[in-house]
Amino acid sequence: MYQRLCLAALATSLVGCASIVNETTHPMKLETKTATGEMVAGAECKLTNDYGTSTGKSGETVQVRRSGKDLDITCKSPDKTDATARAISRANGGMAGNIIFGGGIGAIIDHNKGTAYTYPTWIQMVFGQTLVFDRRDEKEGQPVTGKAPEPEKK
Repeated sequence: MYQRLCLAALATSLVGCASIVNETTHPMKLETKTATGEMVAGAECKLTNDYGTSTGKSGETVQVRRSGKDLDITCKSPDKTDATARAISRANGGMAGNIIFGGGIGAIIDHNKGTAYTYPTWIQMVFGQTLVFDRRDEKEGQPVTGKAPEPEKK
């Protein structure tokens, strides 16, 4: 009996904290609007990171594959210039739990699976603009405010 408990405890310690708490995907509310602020639902959107590409329509909530890499998003609508964005990937509370509770192995597992990371949960893209959305800017019950990308340093 004691051996089984020890074996179960060992197996549990090898599983990442974020893997237990978080799914490999999370919801992202995706909206598009014109430069004048008029909402446009139904735009075709493509969301891409190192795990692949998912699709959805603006005005809907899309399941996004978690990753440590940023998410590139493009939304298209007839007679409008594309809306493009980058959603910044940030470590979530599951990764902190791994570090605090001695989960060096768990942190590696969660990093590799992507479950230790989260993108913003609600964004509003603007047709004709390229914006960057960062989860650090989230406010409860409001979309993340997109910012112009910073120029690349040479």
